[in-house]
Amino acid sequence: MTESVRDAFGFRFVSPLLIGTLLNPVNSAMIATALVPIGRDLHAGPASTVWLVAGLYLAAAVGQPTMGRIADMYGPRKVIVAGLVLVLAAGLTGAAAPGLGVLVFARVLLGLGTSAAYPAAMTMIRARAEEAGVATPAPVLGMVAITSQVSAAVGPALGGLLVGFTGWRSIFLVNVPVAAAGIVLAFLWLPADDRGRRRGSGSLDLTGVVLFAAGLTALLLFLMRLRNHPPYVLLGAAVVILATLVWWELRRDEPFLDIRMLAANRALTMTYVRYALTWLVVYSVLYGFSQWLEEGRRLGPGMTGLLTLPMPIVGTVAAALASRRDRVLGPMLAGTVAMTVGTLALALLHASSPIALLVLVTAVLGLPQGLLPVANQTALYRQAPPERTGAAAGLLRTSQYGGAILQSSLIGLLFGSHADDAALHRLAPVLAALGGVLLVITLADRGLRGAVR
Repeated sequence: MTESVRDAFGFRFVSPLLIGTLLNPVNSAMIATALVPIGRDLHAGPASTVWLVAGLYLAAAVGQPTMGRIADMYGPRKVIVAGLVLVLAAGLTGAAAPGLGVLVFARVLLGLGTSAAYPAAMTMIRARAEEAGVATPAPVLGMVAITSQVSAAVGPALGGLLVGFTGWRSIFLVNVPVAAAGIVLAFLWLPADDRGRRRGSGSLDLTGVVLFAAGLTALLLFLMRLRNHPPYVLLGAAVVILATLVWWELRRDEPFLDIRMLAANRALTMTYVRYALTWLVVYSVLYGFSQWLEEGRRLGPGMTGLLTLPMPIVGTVAAALASRRDRVLGPMLAGTVAMTVGTLALALLHASSPIALLVLVTAVLGLPQGLLPVANQTALYRQAPPERTGAAAGLLRTSQYGGAILQSSLIGLLFGSHADDAALHRLAPVLAALGGVLLVITLADRGLRGAVR
């Protein structure tokens, strides 16, 4: 990077953004190795503890584009600080929760609070580049993507270590010092919001937000009950609500969900589709593999965490290499092929498989976790309208949580009541097929061969 770019995007500017950005994905994944101990301590079964996962997913899916839109309107630093305050409160609430209801509330609050940093960071990075008169350097976008995807990949390992050595409440308490540090650094090092430029730049479409939340909630409730007597009335309600949302948004000058932009910008829409498929597979691997290690191989949370470490390690290296060059198609193809091969390899694993084989498979599965988020984020940054960067970035994260919500249903369908070898072998070909679909979509997208390569 040139001297002017280093001055504009130095350590002081980037570090508060990265602190806030890592909190959402790490909290999404860290719970994976804590569900069994939480259920045991609070006398709750899997049908109840699943809300600890679903509650954060739903809150984040709605919160990401909402926070992004607010950042576009009123300034990103306000949104970052407000989100970190919510994270701090959620961490304290979860650590002291007397029962499952309060714990689910803390997870919802955590989902809303951690939704602020990523879309606000993308807004602030674009504004910084425009003010400095420079193009946004690929390594800066790469650092944001690396932080997001690595924290998601390291979540089960970190959660396993925390739960194994200090108990499950520590996965909430760990947010408190991180959020506090982020608040202090945001005030010290991030530029103040330009009030004059932000004021009057639109209004928040509250009706659109409510319809979006209601539609996702109905869809989530349906997907969570697919295995036994699916409540099709909830599916019908979701379709009606989401259709109403589309009708409403098309009538708005300042919509929460810009349907016209998505219809006109096919490249951006395909990026959202690819990202949803990517995280459907990634989260299925993270949660499914962790559950199999604990139940199928009867390992403790600490050892489960250690055995999943190759994924974030390989992912970090792959993402760092991919972010050094402003490329999309090459890293996307490499990551998709690795995803297909790695998920097929899950069918080779058994309760008696050697540790070396487990490490090899998890290392291969680290490649898509590193390459695909970086490539898709780079594509989005160039495809999104500058004035709606925050909302577009938030919607990217919403597509991530769409994949995560589908993952919850997929794992429930294929694993049933026990994560044994048969369950893992049912999961493997399904995930490999999804990897194949992602490969076809990527090859067929001519937009990736043009402006971004």
